[in-house]
Amino acid sequence: MSTVPALFRHLVDDAATFPPGNLPLPAAVAAHRAHLESGYADLVGPFVCTDEDLMKVAAEAERTGSEPLRVTVVISGGAGGIEPVIKYGDRSKWLTVAAIEVRLRDEEDLSRNAMRVVRACDDCLDDETAYVEIGLDGAWERALGVVADAGYAAKLRTGGADASLFPSEDQVAAFITQCLDYEVAFKCTAGLHNAVRHTASDTGFEHHGFLNVLMATRASLDGASRDELTQVLAWRDALELAGRARELTEERAAGVRRWFTSFGSCSIDEPRQDLNTLNLLGDL
Repeated sequence: MSTVPALFRHLVDDAATFPPGNLPLPAAVAAHRAHLESGYADLVGPFVCTDEDLMKVAAEAERTGSEPLRVTVVISGGAGGIEPVIKYGDRSKWLTVAAIEVRLRDEEDLSRNAMRVVRACDDCLDDETAYVEIGLDGAWERALGVVADAGYAAKLRTGGADASLFPSEDQVAAFITQCLDYEVAFKCTAGLHNAVRHTASDTGFEHHGFLNVLMATRASLDGASRDELTQVLAWRDALELAGRARELTEERAAGVRRWFTSFGSCSIDEPRQDLNTLNLLGDL
């Protein structure tokens, strides 16, 4: 039985090579292997890489271990880049492609772009999960509907190197509400290293907290309004958030994670240390 609570199992996808971490690929794969052998292994999700680095990741996986590496692959070339990744994963002895992530780039017609991605996924995906990054501009709700009808998942960008890449609490609340209304699972990426909403001391950026997103998802499942979700996402009281998380039964925690599946982080240690500080991980 896992010692990691249900609310946090496989919550943090290992995106160590992505900004701002930018860990060199050999070091990142070796560190990922070490995470998977640690006492907190069940906190860690797949290794995240780009399609351009997939062959290099396979070579490092062979060099550093005896088991294939589970990876989530960020597609850089749109819908046309999906099939080559899946075929490579099917042939590789050292990689298991658990999921692909693809961004909709045509903001003038998100729904049509979503349909192209969905069709590409339909043609080649088997057990893999597809996360479609829709964005929160334009007719994103209609594009999310296309993803929902096809049975795939969504991806929300929650930060980046510029303040404009951080959505507001109300935007995140709208996204969570719409995903749950459409019964679409989702993941988050970027800017979500820490458990609780805060202002970064170095940049002044307003960062969302992954614990806020978890508890907002739970609140939405319990019937909270969008305004109430916005309030949960704005909470900065770490002890209050931790207390509410600690009160969740395993069943209610699993219900949250059915929909909010994971978030990508360039650091595994930062979220782990936050959870330990809040006494939510048992000092793993």
